[in-house]
Amino acid sequence: MNATTATETSALQATNPLLDFSDLPRFDAIRPEHVVPAVEALLATANEALETVTAEDFPAEWPRMAAVLDVATERLSRAWGAVSHLNAVADTPELRAAYNAALPQVTEFWTRLGADERLYAKYKAMDPTRLTPEQARARENALLGFVLGGAELQGAAKERFAAIQERLAELSQKFSENTLDATDTYAYFATAEELDGVPDDVLAATRAAAEAEGQTGHKLTLKLPCYLPVMQFGHNRALRERLYRAYTTRASDQAEGAAVKYDNTSLIREILALRQEEAELLGYRDFATMSLVPKMAESAEQVIRFLRELAAKARPYAEQDLADMRAYAAAHLGLHDPQAWDWAYIGEQLRQARYAYSEQEVKPYFTAPRVLQGLFHIVETLFEVSIRPDTAPVWHPGVQFFRIERTPSRPGDGAPELVGQFYLDLGARNGKRGGAWMDDVRARWLRPDGASLQTPVAHLVCNFAEGVNGKPPLLTHDDVITLFHEFGHGLHHLLTQVNERDVSGISGVEWDAVELPSQFMENFCWEWDVLKQMTAHVDTGEPLPRELFDKMLAAKNHQSGLQTLRQIEFALFDMLLHSHDAPKNADGVDFMGLLQQVRDEVAVIQPPGYNRMPHTFSHIFAGGYAAGYYSYKWAEVLSADAYAAFEEAAQRSGTTLDVPTGRRYRQAILETGGSRPAMESFKAFRGREPSIDALLRHQGMAA
Repeated sequence: MNATTATETSALQATNPLLDFSDLPRFDAIRPEHVVPAVEALLATANEALETVTAEDFPAEWPRMAAVLDVATERLSRAWGAVSHLNAVADTPELRAAYNAALPQVTEFWTRLGADERLYAKYKAMDPTRLTPEQARARENALLGFVLGGAELQGAAKERFAAIQERLAELSQKFSENTLDATDTYAYFATAEELDGVPDDVLAATRAAAEAEGQTGHKLTLKLPCYLPVMQFGHNRALRERLYRAYTTRASDQAEGAAVKYDNTSLIREILALRQEEAELLGYRDFATMSLVPKMAESAEQVIRFLRELAAKARPYAEQDLADMRAYAAAHLGLHDPQAWDWAYIGEQLRQARYAYSEQEVKPYFTAPRVLQGLFHIVETLFEVSIRPDTAPVWHPGVQFFRIERTPSRPGDGAPELVGQFYLDLGARNGKRGGAWMDDVRARWLRPDGASLQTPVAHLVCNFAEGVNGKPPLLTHDDVITLFHEFGHGLHHLLTQVNERDVSGISGVEWDAVELPSQFMENFCWEWDVLKQMTAHVDTGEPLPRELFDKMLAAKNHQSGLQTLRQIEFALFDMLLHSHDAPKNADGVDFMGLLQQVRDEVAVIQPPGYNRMPHTFSHIFAGGYAAGYYSYKWAEVLSADAYAAFEEAAQRSGTTLDVPTGRRYRQAILETGGSRPAMESFKAFRGREPSIDALLRHQGMAA
């Protein structure tokens, strides 16, 4: 890309929606052809700003530097964030091409910025006594970021470090594309007989999908709203095996037919090799050690010990879970040698037999509109805000937009204060990356260019089944938990009261603490006084019966031992994979060999040899969780202990929706964002360091 002149930039601003920062992103107007010109213009401005603040005569003062450099880089971040978001939720060949064309230049700029020794020197030269506490924390993070960004490297080492960053960005993007394409291209058209046992709403959706393509029968895909119900409820064992093999070999060398072209094997090997080289360039033994420098955990050894100790506590429960399933399968299902594609089915059948409860029995009560209404009620009650529908340009008709407001404490004190806004994109569709996530659109920031307060905006994205036959979407209870999880992330970003962008909301929060607010919110999905407010049967409007809730609660920890070991398997594999001692072969890290070692140590159920879990492990190969997947279990200790405060309050007030406790949590955890270490925030709320006891109790594994 070529440099863009100031005149050209001015002209572009009038026609290119990516250069319009007057309000919210103009998602409905952004086109692939806008991407490269916008990035060129913003990079030119950012580069000019960098040269300005690093000049010898420019003062090493936070406000002066922020007004020039941070304003320019924040605009680049917002525009590129909009492009990246569209690439994830509305992928097209044209947009993908534009994204990939701009990606190397964007990566090169951020790499160069983070390694600029002149800028590093300016930050080091700042007088700490002239900084606010928020600025001091942001500067502390920035100095560490410069070290990890290669600012202290010289010559060839610095050039190699930059080349590694560019290549890693390309590889991660390709990994994500392969995973999406391998998922989207698979289809199997099943007969009604093959789908015996599959829930009616899934049958209706798959039948409609087949009809839309002029086919008979039912179109089955590997997207989770289709795949999981078939695996859980479908009586046809051969069909379950067919889908299981297709799902677990996606984007791998084991994929069948033409789908093998999406094989991620070589990408994984190169990513791992480059990460190890990156760590060694910075003077670390391995990527795991480097990754933990800015996190709460002190060392890879501490993380591995934590995971193994938790595995030891969970293993007896997992072994009992497995024994129960084997016995039930033999006695009631005629399955004397269950295979990998049988376990979800056996588990669901056992759940129904043991607890007289099925996920499908409660699903009609969880209509998406009613669940949202209940979720908003919780947030409004606990955190003393209001959530209102709002309008904004969106990328798909199904996307909703909301604003969060705080009413003045005294009547007559003025209009409600805007706290933040968020987009909600719940439906699964082609061209949309699988999974669920929260991402920021912009951060809360007392802007240094005009002293106006910028309020935060977030994306909340899920992949739930759409409604059929004119009815609203129905969510499983697991879907509800997922929605609450992502909303917890959103609250962390949106309710912050920090005015310094780099440490407001989720920014600056240690990676292994960032899941605290998300996993905290999940707990409310198991409270009767909460759940009864968010259910209404899709046909009758009746709320969830207490008797059915009691069955859900009894079944809550059904197979929690197995589920815990599964998460530990992923986390331990990730941490060991990025360690110096990971096993090697002629092609580099023997990641499949390592996975088998971890499974031999941790798992009680062994999948077939063709299973290629790593090839779609996007969290660590295309997300931010490399040598960090353990953070889910690590933060779960924090979140369970934090929620215990609400359980304690309920013993006094009769409800977990205890406003004084919610206020303390909001002020200590959510509002402070990354402006102080996460442990300080936790202790400010609980008055002590966290304990694992609440987590074990919540999962039915307490001694």
